[in-house]
Amino acid sequence: MRVCRFSLPFCIALLVGLTAGIAGAQTGKEAARAEADLKGVKAEIAKIAAQVKRDSVDRNKLTRNLRAAEVSVAGARDELGRLRRERGERVAKRAALAKEKATREAALASEQRELGSELRSAYLIGREEPLKLLLNQEDPARAGRMFAFYSYFGRARADRIASIEAHVAEIAVLETRLKAEEERLAALETQQKAQLTQLEASRAERGKALAALESESRTRAAALEQLRREQAGLEKLVRDLKRALEQYPVDGKAAFAKLRGKLAWPAAGKLIANFGAVRAGAIKWDGVMIATERGAPVRSVASGRIAYADWLPGLGLLVIVDHGNNYLSLYGHNDQLYKAVGERVAPGDTIAAAGDSGGRSRPELYFEIRRAGKPIDPRPWFRQAAPQP
Repeated sequence: MRVCRFSLPFCIALLVGLTAGIAGAQTGKEAARAEADLKGVKAEIAKIAAQVKRDSVDRNKLTRNLRAAEVSVAGARDELGRLRRERGERVAKRAALAKEKATREAALASEQRELGSELRSAYLIGREEPLKLLLNQEDPARAGRMFAFYSYFGRARADRIASIEAHVAEIAVLETRLKAEEERLAALETQQKAQLTQLEASRAERGKALAALESESRTRAAALEQLRREQAGLEKLVRDLKRALEQYPVDGKAAFAKLRGKLAWPAAGKLIANFGAVRAGAIKWDGVMIATERGAPVRSVASGRIAYADWLPGLGLLVIVDHGNNYLSLYGHNDQLYKAVGERVAPGDTIAAAGDSGGRSRPELYFEIRRAGKPIDPRPWFRQAAPQP
């Protein structure tokens, strides 16, 4: 057995360094592998999303028009939200600048008053006072002290003047910045108005597309056939995702199966359709429907990874979360999607905003839980029997 020829502390430090280097290399390899897996799953899901679009959207002109209109509405809302957030930040910045300017102006006024007092004192003393002290020569020590005092007084007055000049310059800079912020705010307001116009136009297009779809499926047979097509589209999407996700499993901190009876509902609202209830003809609900408010936050019920975030006929803007161990949760009819494929989510993370995409007449959230691709009743998985309004 070989023994370290150096001192014990040095040998220990060397061993720790080697161990850390090996661990770092392993961590680096794991990170690279995880990055490769993420790219792989994104690529697979992108292929699936493209196939979904070809299969169920491009074949049907009316469905294609609805998709384009609803995606346009979602994009307009995203941009409007961004503009509103930026405007809020600019308003706060402008207020901070205005406050700083007021503080500087108050300091300037105070220094101007003090300088005025000093100048009055200097005027009362007169210019000849130092000369009088020099000529009197009654008390040389006192004269020296007075000369020192006049010297200090002069330097203080010069410093005060320099400080006032600096404050004036700072206020001028603040005024320029304030003016720039006001111009930026005006530009943002113009952009907001234009975006609102775009949003209204997108809504109008959605209304036309939805009316055309409803006109096409007025008969009971046509409505049932449309529902079957939409259900088949979802089933195919889930099957394709299942095959893709099996190659890139999620390493969950806690098994989803252990969360039965512990989940919080994904959105506030009223339960209006239950799992297993008849939807139309022989078609039954594979999940639950929650009537909610437009823009209400839609939250992930558990940790996982975003497996799908796109538009799907019948469900509109849809998010699917992969929780690992063959468990998926589905969230449909959203107005906006906040997460992209591959992103990790934690329980309670907001992943979307509720809406009426997919042809709904009012804001609703459709929710499913699937195990091994098959829908299961989600109600026993929640802590409460129904969502809170």
